[in-house]
Amino acid sequence: MPKFAANLSMMFNEVPFLDRFQAAADCGFTAVEYLFPYDHEAELVAERLQAAGLDQALFNMPPGDWAAGERGMAALPGREVDFAAALDTAIAYAKVIGTPLLHMMAGLAPAMDPQAIVTYRENLKRATDRTGEAGIGLVIEPINSRDMPGYFLNDFQHALDFIADTNAAHVKLQFDVYHRQILHGDVIMALRQMAPVIGHIQIASVPDRHEPMTGELDDRRIFAEIDAIGYQGYVGCEYRPAAGTHEGLGWMSKL
Repeated sequence: MPKFAANLSMMFNEVPFLDRFQAAADCGFTAVEYLFPYDHEAELVAERLQAAGLDQALFNMPPGDWAAGERGMAALPGREVDFAAALDTAIAYAKVIGTPLLHMMAGLAPAMDPQAIVTYRENLKRATDRTGEAGIGLVIEPINSRDMPGYFLNDFQHALDFIADTNAAHVKLQFDVYHRQILHGDVIMALRQMAPVIGHIQIASVPDRHEPMTGELDDRRIFAEIDAIGYQGYVGCEYRPAAGTHEGLGWMSKL
């Protein structure tokens, strides 16, 4: 059975962010992930993580102005300086908190725009070099355009091509089952084919992004396949509880 990490940006919203670590541990989770820790001092986040006895699975690099609609800067021409500063911040936080993985968000840009492609490749190379020096893994994630209209990296094959271009063993694919199903379907075969380059997996039901086993996919079959491909990392529970976090955790007892 896979190891599950609670996503503290979506789960346990009943309490403030720093209290969610202990809340997740109290519900039996052994690891957590979240979108961004940057509203809090890295040392304070690390303290809460350690006090709860949890592992950190991953978090995202700073995305730019999230409140204004930015969803990353890696593919945005003219934002290279901002991206470099965000990368430095992410690595500094990663070293203090102790995450093995950072997710680089691409941002909103036309997927076939030549300038956006060049910018993304250059920023991915910069992030590859810096995370490699720091001993931290780097993942990129295709995101569907229904949830995030205009997101640059919206195709799994494009993501694989970008990863191959880096020629770096620590650069991997973040395989989100929810996004895969909406973008392309064929989840089981994709897991098998992409297993060598998968660095992190996330789960949510389709189509409503609620708890596993409440949507159109056979999540038990997917979890069995995750075991079958030999994946050893955490599976991030990046779902929106349908009726409260605690009320929705019954799915774990059905596995």
